[in-house]
Amino acid sequence: MNAVTWDQRERIVALLAEASADASVRCVVITATGRGFCAGADLRGSPSVGDQVAGDVARMIRRGAQRFVAAVMDCEKPVIAAVNGTAAGIGAHLAFACDLVLAAESARFVEVFARRGLVPDGGGAYLLPRLVGPQRAKELMFFGDALPAAEAAAMGLVNRVVPAADLEKTARAWAERLAQGPTRALALTKQLVNASLDVDRATAFAAEAVAQELNMTTRDAQEGVASFVERREARYEGR
Repeated sequence: MNAVTWDQRERIVALLAEASADASVRCVVITATGRGFCAGADLRGSPSVGDQVAGDVARMIRRGAQRFVAAVMDCEKPVIAAVNGTAAGIGAHLAFACDLVLAAESARFVEVFARRGLVPDGGGAYLLPRLVGPQRAKELMFFGDALPAAEAAAMGLVNRVVPAADLEKTARAWAERLAQGPTRALALTKQLVNASLDVDRATAFAAEAVAQELNMTTRDAQEGVASFVERREARYEGR
């Protein structure tokens, strides 16, 4: 069920950082093989409570689950989640951190933490209220019931639900469309939207103005304006 180990987390964090720095990468898709998308953190081998001192768990969360989710949100390329099955715990938060979420009809999302006597980590208490509001977020987190893909879409947690057989094809089509877009403009747009709920209007407006200033120095912005004036399809390079 693709429970995440420390090594797997580190590899995905590194891949996302590489994607940000590689101009040839224009979009990222996160998906999985098998029945599940991600069953959460692999808790086998975790130290017992008696082996820990104050501060150990907080440090582990900061370096692990929070860094993992932040890597998705901070990636400078659009990130699509193609959720093929159960996404539980940190697996659900991994999907919710993505810019766009596609889900197979058989997919489901589970805020499993309370069922294990745990507090949601990996940014869950940050992400969910911003996506569905505090009351819905608390319902999902308090009860830990499995949320079918269709209900997740109705709540706004998922962009599109498709038959399982169409998930890969749809994810590829969306990725190819994004990969043909103005990559730097998309990165700046992502930053603005992600920050928008944490700042006041004046700060958001100032950030928007700076982002547009930066964006207008790119080749793609110049190509976008030129294609409009020349009444032709824009050909973006991602630069």
